[in-house]
Amino acid sequence: MNAPGAWQHTTVLLTEAVEALVTQPAGTYVDGTFGRGGHARAVLAQLSPAGRLVAFDKDPEAVAVAAQIADPRLTICHASYADMAHELAALGIAQLQGVLLDLGVSSPQIDNPERGFSFRHDAPLDMRMDTSRGETAAQFLARAEQHEIAEVIRDYGEERFAVQIAKALVARRESGAPVTRTAELSALVARTVKTREPGQDPATRTFQALRIHVNAELEALEQGLKAALALLAPQGRLVVISFHSLEDRIVKTFIARESRDEPDRRAPFAPPRPMRLESVARVKPSYGEVAANPRARSAVMRVAERTGVAA
Repeated sequence: MNAPGAWQHTTVLLTEAVEALVTQPAGTYVDGTFGRGGHARAVLAQLSPAGRLVAFDKDPEAVAVAAQIADPRLTICHASYADMAHELAALGIAQLQGVLLDLGVSSPQIDNPERGFSFRHDAPLDMRMDTSRGETAAQFLARAEQHEIAEVIRDYGEERFAVQIAKALVARRESGAPVTRTAELSALVARTVKTREPGQDPATRTFQALRIHVNAELEALEQGLKAALALLAPQGRLVVISFHSLEDRIVKTFIARESRDEPDRRAPFAPPRPMRLESVARVKPSYGEVAANPRARSAVMRVAERTGVAA
């Protein structure tokens, strides 16, 4: 295990996210994905002495970094932001002025070969954000049926060769040599996928798909958005940074659905449920930020504000 600060992370849309989020310096805020604390430190810098920040992260290494911050306004929870309602209730917090979700995998997780997120390094095929629990990617591939593997790679990687990759993985497993390392998976996909977009490694979509599945990322996002909406005070802000179309589609759809009056189909003559969110902004990184940090190029930040209607 590496020291908590051994791998560096450049925070995406740092200034834009914090400016959109912190509208009440004495308020209580959630950073749903602490990572290496870029956003969290910037939020703390904007809070008054009465302000409070509760940060979440499933990664024990990220929690260890947060524990080094000596600020009584910061509380760190080793948990998924999807569980924020339960965790905040235990802290006696019933309402928030803002929730920030910076989705996806952090640079330290990608760059640390031990974590198994990247095809650039040979390592055990782990991919868990929380290394203290759950099934690894290798364990999933060792027990899942071919159709399950194909569905994951197709649905979460948007990979058109998903069936062929799944067949190759199962055939290798049945030969007595299941894929257990990142280099093995990368090589198998490269042999199976005959064409690919210029500049993209053939394994990119498969690695993304397995990571999303192992960490239940899209389910956590849907749960976290609902929890955030229920906890936000009127004029509270929801700020979400996503890095691929699957995430952004969920966020966009959620904000759009909650930004209109919705009739109750069970009571067609009742007044419609009033809108609960108002879309505020959609922000992309600047050219300068992308030039300095290429990993920012696919980022999209969506900002919404809670209306004055009670949950």
